Amino acid sequence: MSIPFSRALHVRLALAAPAVERATAQLWRPEGDLTARYRTYLWAMHALTTASVPLLERAAANCARLDDDWAPRLAAYFAGHAQEERGHDAWLLEDLAAAGVPVGRVRPLPPPLVVELAGAQYYRIEHRHPAALLGYLAVLEGHAPSPALAGVLAARTGLPPAAFRTVRDHADLDAGHVAALERQLDRLPLTAPQQTEVAVSALHTAGILARLFHQLAADPGGQR
Repeated sequence: MSIPFSRALHVRLALAAPAVERATAQLWRPEGDLTARYRTYLWAMHALTTASVPLLERAAANCARLDDDWAPRLAAYFAGHAQEERGHDAWLLEDLAAAGVPVGRVRPLPPPLVVELAGAQYYRIEHRHPAALLGYLAVLEGHAPSPALAGVLAARTGLPPAAFRTVRDHADLDAGHVAALERQLDRLPLTAPQQTEVAVSALHTAGILARLFHQLAADPGGQR
């Protein structure tokens, strides 16, 4: 009997999980200027989050070119998820303002690894298969902040609670998102090649995410 695809994907991602976890631990280590790292993390996440809704909407639209009779279900999932993610980039600007960074300060360029994270998904949606975006979502939402992180960061940085809304809320929201995503992975009759598209997308995303967190941990400017 074959195992559910969500479980098979989880097993594959377990190989990449230690690298992401090590990078996350480095990012949030108490040594050094944690406040500067947190502010830079917020900028990086804002740059990444601005791509979330457009990616989901593009994937939903591209489902219309698929021959699969289940494509409308996938399109509806992407469209619904886009609605849930709408406005989260504004949350990050509010967090930055509360963390003492003027909201009007706009960085001319996002970290290159953020561009690579989102850009890879645009390629896969346009030139491979929109279902590949499921792998990206599995990694980002599967590595959401822990429920305790906002409190720990607030205590260590001295920043006000308002600076941690996105971290705090995503700790709650993404647990539900992961459960919904797993249901999609298991209900959609993806072919073996389509499952490979999802898995490769997920592993690629995990690798870039680990590199991004290591970069932010080592370089508060996050631009190298």
